Amino acid sequence: MTDQSCEFCRVVKRQDDSTIIFEDEKTMVFLDIKPVTDGHTLVIPKTHYENIYEIPEDEIAYVHKIVKKIAMAVKKGLKADGISIVQHNEKAAMQRVFHLHVHVVPRYEGQKTPRPEELITPSKEKLEEVAARIRQYV
Repeated sequence: MTDQSCEFCRVVKRQDDSTIIFEDEKTMVFLDIKPVTDGHTLVIPKTHYENIYEIPEDEIAYVHKIVKKIAMAVKKGLKADGISIVQHNEKAAMQRVFHLHVHVVPRYEGQKTPRPEELITPSKEKLEEVAARIRQYV
């Protein structure tokens, strides 16, 4: 099931542009368009679930299996010192897109985290270059 008003469901249907890193029958992985750092990646179930409360346990387990795979690829491909894995639920917890998604964010020693208003959308060329570095390890 998808929700036509959901931007991530539109990505799954290829109705909205995205820089896809990986997909299989259950999940899709793509770069965040307002990354905290280069390689900030989102892992989503293809089926629309608004948050962690709605997704069945076996499906969230599968999503996290893919999160681990992507975390390892991001770390290797971007030579990150560490990886943050974040998942927000509901507006009060800073969820902005109401389709369950897990952020995989590369981190570096001494890195300062930008404020939300400082985030910018990289060029399509930059996104593709970063994606290629990650894909080689997926």
